[in-house]
Amino acid sequence: MRDPRLGTPRSVELPAGVLRYHEAGDGPPIVFVHGYLVNADLWRKVVPLLSDRFRCITPDWPLGSHLVPMNRDADLTPPGIARLIADFLAALDLRDVTLFGNDSGGAYSQLVGADHPERLGRLVLSSCETPGSSWPPGGFGLLKATAAHPLSYRALYQVLRWPRTWRWRNTYGWLAKEPIDAGVMRSYVGPVLTDAAIRYDGRKVVGSVDARYTRVAARKLAESFDKPIHLLWAADDRVFPLPDAQRYADLLGVPLHAIPDSYTYTAEDQPEETAKALARAAEEAFE
Repeated sequence: MRDPRLGTPRSVELPAGVLRYHEAGDGPPIVFVHGYLVNADLWRKVVPLLSDRFRCITPDWPLGSHLVPMNRDADLTPPGIARLIADFLAALDLRDVTLFGNDSGGAYSQLVGADHPERLGRLVLSSCETPGSSWPPGGFGLLKATAAHPLSYRALYQVLRWPRTWRWRNTYGWLAKEPIDAGVMRSYVGPVLTDAAIRYDGRKVVGSVDARYTRVAARKLAESFDKPIHLLWAADDRVFPLPDAQRYADLLGVPLHAIPDSYTYTAEDQPEETAKALARAAEEAFE
């Protein structure tokens, strides 16, 4: 189950498998891309603030907290996830899309902008990998190592059965300033704890991440992406530091908007500020 504020639940058959998503509102489309080990519930506070003006589309990307596993042979490397996002936009026949990516979802969004820009109208990146904040950052190195074997990967996540561990800095403690609702947290950690097929997807995702993908994408975006890019960054980010974001904004020649009193999950810590900044970025091309 997902938060009802996300709107109507739907699903679509893609080459990689069935993808579940929610949809709310009418107007220009915003497609949200979350990061690893969260799902569409990350956007539950933001969607109601935008759905009066925008068509808000919030998929559960197959990054460890999804409910429907991908096909066994699905490509879940970074280029494969970027292709999955592009296939989703095509399946829904979305055009002039605002693609909003946060955390590692911002890394995947950069790959979409670099390699599959056809349906994009603008790219909005929020507290995510940059050329100065490598991929994988921080604890992703351990995650990548344990993804080599099903038993080590499964064992790593067992601590998440205890709610007190959710505030550790190497779990979710440096991603949200305040504790996330317990029901939402259970939607994040439950699938990886209970479903072997979801763990299989997660292992493929984590085992294939590499900083070289975002570095190449950043260069392509700087050289040839001809659509607006906006950076919306958590001012107090502990994972993707604001100075790295400023350097990336300077490289791209694009604006940087700092969201105060927030860690990486700006939609969790500061939903109103996130919604306002995202709406301004999305509306820019329609003025």
